[in-house]
Amino acid sequence: MPKIVSHLWFAKEAREAVSFYVSTIPNSTVSGETAVPAETPSGPPGSVKVIEFTLEGQNFIALEAGPLDPFNHAFSILVECDSQDEIDRIWDAFLANGGEAEQCGWLKDRWGLSWQVAPRVLGEMISSPDRDRAKRATEAMLGMVKVDIAALERAFNQSN
Repeated sequence: MPKIVSHLWFAKEAREAVSFYVSTIPNSTVSGETAVPAETPSGPPGSVKVIEFTLEGQNFIALEAGPLDPFNHAFSILVECDSQDEIDRIWDAFLANGGEAEQCGWLKDRWGLSWQVAPRVLGEMISSPDRDRAKRATEAMLGMVKVDIAALERAFNQSN
């Protein structure tokens, strides 16, 4: 079976980014760090760093190899949370570390990587067979910056 690993290219500060991610996301670890021993298009031996890590069981590699393409919204990491406290803790940690809040539970970390911090229940609401309830939850979420579970539930459970 192939192993699927998300690969993130950082111009600089990959170690700082990974340290922040694993300290913020529960059940996360760094499993290894290697300096590439050969000359690469990015620089001399040892200048390119490869860091292997997991975030809640999902495998990642961070490559620090100088500027190439910046991160953009085409790739994001979704953190599905079980409680408002968990959303608040993760959201606040990213903002306190230089992140920028965006709409609908999205934020951009200080390295430019996009994250979605959302309640697991949001997916259940949006996929509800009751399309009116799903629409109300979706519309409520679209008006939020940081997602508020109680407000989603009120919209979802609202009587017509």
